[in-house]
Amino acid sequence: MRRIGIAASKMSKKSLLGYNLCVILIACLFSLFVFLICGFVLLPIVFLVFLAMHAIKPAGFHAGWVHVFKICLFFLASIIGVFTVFAIAKNVQFTKNKI
Repeated sequence: MRRIGIAASKMSKKSLLGYNLCVILIACLFSLFVFLICGFVLLPIVFLVFLAMHAIKPAGFHAGWVHVFKICLFFLASIIGVFTVFAIAKNVQFTKNKI
């Protein structure tokens, strides 16, 4: 989380508003990147689990994996959102003394 502040201070050119905007931009872009990577990894895992479940019990599992995937993405987005809010709250500054 400290690296967000370091990168934002180098990008902002001594501007407090620019620093805060860079912190928010960096944190949101990184959280989007993590969400996409984890989502694309989660998709084949959930699909393979439901294929294995279909081999064990073939009735009724072909349509349910989409809902499980949506639930997994919802919880993934919630967790990433909480960490993004913590990263932004830790790096946003209201005075110009450290930039």
